[in-house]
Amino acid sequence: MAKANALRITSGDVNGFIGLVVDNLSVLAFLSGALIGIFHFPAEVIFGKMFPGTALGALIGNFVYTRMALRSGRADACAMPLGIDAPTTIGMALVVLGPAFLAFKAQGMDEMAAADATWKLGMASLVVMGVLKTVLSFFGDWVMRNVPRAGLLGSIAGIAVMLMGFFPLVDILRVPVVGLACFGIILYALVAHGRVPGRIPGVLFSIIVGVVLYYVLGPLGLLGSGFHAPAAPTLRFNLPWPNLGFVEGLKYTVPYLALILPFGLLMVVGGINVTESARAAGDDYKVRDILLTEALATLIAGVCGGVAQTTPYIGQPAYRAMGGRTGYTLLTGLFVGLGGVFGYLSNLIELIPLAVLAPILIFIAMHITMQAFEATPQKHFAAVVIAFFPALARMIAIYLGNPTYVAPDNFARLYADAGHGLPELAVIFIIGNGFIITSMIWASFVVALIDGHSRKAAAILLAGAALTLFGIIHSVDANASVYLPWTLSVESRALVWQFVAAYVVLAGVLFLLSFQRQELSTRTSADHRG
Repeated sequence: MAKANALRITSGDVNGFIGLVVDNLSVLAFLSGALIGIFHFPAEVIFGKMFPGTALGALIGNFVYTRMALRSGRADACAMPLGIDAPTTIGMALVVLGPAFLAFKAQGMDEMAAADATWKLGMASLVVMGVLKTVLSFFGDWVMRNVPRAGLLGSIAGIAVMLMGFFPLVDILRVPVVGLACFGIILYALVAHGRVPGRIPGVLFSIIVGVVLYYVLGPLGLLGSGFHAPAAPTLRFNLPWPNLGFVEGLKYTVPYLALILPFGLLMVVGGINVTESARAAGDDYKVRDILLTEALATLIAGVCGGVAQTTPYIGQPAYRAMGGRTGYTLLTGLFVGLGGVFGYLSNLIELIPLAVLAPILIFIAMHITMQAFEATPQKHFAAVVIAFFPALARMIAIYLGNPTYVAPDNFARLYADAGHGLPELAVIFIIGNGFIITSMIWASFVVALIDGHSRKAAAILLAGAALTLFGIIHSVDANASVYLPWTLSVESRALVWQFVAAYVVLAGVLFLLSFQRQELSTRTSADHRG
């Protein structure tokens, strides 16, 4: 057995610590900003109940990853970085927690009761994802073999572009003088690899410039309505004790399982990819250990009140290149974990405007999207692109489903108004409901077609038809609920059968075309023999 190394904090660990903390802070800032700004969610529930448990997951995971690196026996071992996952946290905020909060209020709950129910839904969602990740950690290789890379990476790239990229872009341009300056610095430092003064990490330099611009120009009235003087820092002490709120929240997860389960699946695939990336950089960690750690961290976070899952970050080689070893993950775990307990994470988020932090999320979204194309064979690019469309529909549905934009009475009328063909608003929602699985289905079916496997493509489409029948994808309910089709109204059943039939008919066409292809192939072979 290799001898454990002694823990040392190097200058590279300090750089890695700053980068990893900022990544986590950016994700938490968007989680709170989206819930408060878009859905008017009570801030005290986010900061007092959601943040402490979520931060605890990051603390536990980083501690375990630090220990793995110390026990590796390598003097220059670089620990696997772990943090709050950006794509699925943004997805949870925009397509699960926010809409659920509005749905609870529509059922007659007062604001605090709806917020409490939403919190318990978030806890239960993490527990469900943690259990799924625990099981799948033993079958990660099977998942990689059977779901094409275009389907896996295309679906997460769709989240990145449409949710993780577009919504933060809106946030930075709500305070354009500050936001665009920060975004430009991020592009200069991280995309163009330009040097910044004093060799300060580019992300930290962007935050410093943004904060200075915000607090110098804002009080002078030069930012218009974009400046809001922050409240005095508040001491928020909340220990993330285990509680059974997730048990009550389990009943609320049913309509959202088509979103929650793929979120967990994506993290398993991501964990496999980042472990391979670390191995290529010189740090050989066991895939199962990496996956089980992130599953454990997610479970602990969910049981203790968290609503956002943890994941190993894909930038491990970058942290190694900047000199990070074992200290940066330990420091990050302590800073984030204790920040959730003592409330200084929420104080930082209240002091640093979202326009300053959002550019970091856009950069991550760009990186994820580029990776989807770089890691996918060029002939499958069309499959990656088609995976974006369901996420685009979901993005539009988020805006149209917000009652502050479209009045409920007008929404109901538009949802049922067919005109020529099916109701346009209903179609947008139906495409977006269950969008992650839909993206995987669509991309996988296109990959099969490109590879000349028409019968396999037909089988994938039949699987899509089965999922559509029960609302797992293409739910005809505006809230994306799953259902038994025979319990629906006549009008809703008609919508379901239209989409089910569409998949079945296309599968039949492809099955018949597979014979044509075989016949042509046989005829060509005969011609060559002649």
